[in-house]
Amino acid sequence: MPGDNCDLITMFDCLHDMGDPVGVARHMRKVIKDDGTWMIVEPLAGDRVEDNFNPVGRLFYCASVLLCTSGAIAQEGQMVLGGQAGEARIREVVTAGGFTRFHRAAQTPSNLVFEARP
Repeated sequence: MPGDNCDLITMFDCLHDMGDPVGVARHMRKVIKDDGTWMIVEPLAGDRVEDNFNPVGRLFYCASVLLCTSGAIAQEGQMVLGGQAGEARIREVVTAGGFTRFHRAAQTPSNLVFEARP
């Protein structure tokens, strides 16, 4: 992603697909202003496998095995988040990338929306 000095960066349903999500977070930290916001929208997922034993979770696990996880593995990156990356894993990635503030801003029946700030 070219550019720097960004006020707002948005990502929709893709951080969990990255072969190196921490590297992506580091890059986002590098290009965002010190008072900027990174909005991360990810599929609704619980932190524990059993938290995802519901119709949406089952659908997302199936799609993830076929598309997301295999795509991330093919990138030969540093880390693959796996079948479902819940809030705790996304927080780990974002804070490892240099962001100090992270919280769930919203939740829909199928997505989690996070706000990260430097």
